[in-house]
Amino acid sequence: MSEAAAPPKKQPSPQTAKTETLPPKPPDTLSGAMDGPIHVIFMRVYYEDTDALGMVYYANYLKFIERARTDMLRLTGIGRHDPDGSEREGLFVVRRCTIDYFAPARLDDVLEIRTSVTGLRAATLELEQAVYRAGKVLSTAQIRAACVDSAGRPRKISPKIRQKLQHLLTKIQPKADVNAR
Repeated sequence: MSEAAAPPKKQPSPQTAKTETLPPKPPDTLSGAMDGPIHVIFMRVYYEDTDALGMVYYANYLKFIERARTDMLRLTGIGRHDPDGSEREGLFVVRRCTIDYFAPARLDDVLEIRTSVTGLRAATLELEQAVYRAGKVLSTAQIRAACVDSAGRPRKISPKIRQKLQHLLTKIQPKADVNAR
């Protein structure tokens, strides 16, 4: 005597499923993913990232955006992890960082860090980075990174690296005034 297979459970359709309360789904890769010319990566806030009030300590935002920048360059094939030897082509070091804070992140928050290339000059790379929680901007940063050789001396960005970055150039989108009342 054989048993009939049970019918599969019906899943809610995308139209009826409530998604507005769910956090964004993280990408499947540890290095994040490119969303067109913008790099997107998700990170969780751990206890070690917070201060005595349970909020992310201000300097840790620099760690978050550094990891995001490094992973964007990794996905683009630039840096020490490049099997083609980008180290000979030049490396990037932060020359200037301007950061603004608008709202705190807290323990266990899932943060979305978005990085875009906004300028490419002879020897510098300009980026804009933003840290979000559930679509709300928590922090923004403008970065200028200088290209240096393996001895740390300034150098022009090589044609090989320039070609990898050129297609990522985006115009800075106007931001809503987060302090508007």
